[in-house]
Amino acid sequence: MIDIFTVVLPHVLMAIAVWRLLHRDDLDTDPVITDTGEALPPPETWKPAGFARKPRA
Repeated sequence: MIDIFTVVLPHVLMAIAVWRLLHRDDLDTDPVITDTGEALPPPETWKPAGFARKPRA
């Protein structure tokens, strides 16, 4: 009995998590389009930030 419980419980919790993720309102918006309606520049023009590697001297 405990073996079935230990198998079923994580699957039920994962199903609940997927259900909640799929019904979020922010999944219906496209992050590439800004609030003003204009698109972001292509990724090739983006400058690296954060942990970008610097050239060695």
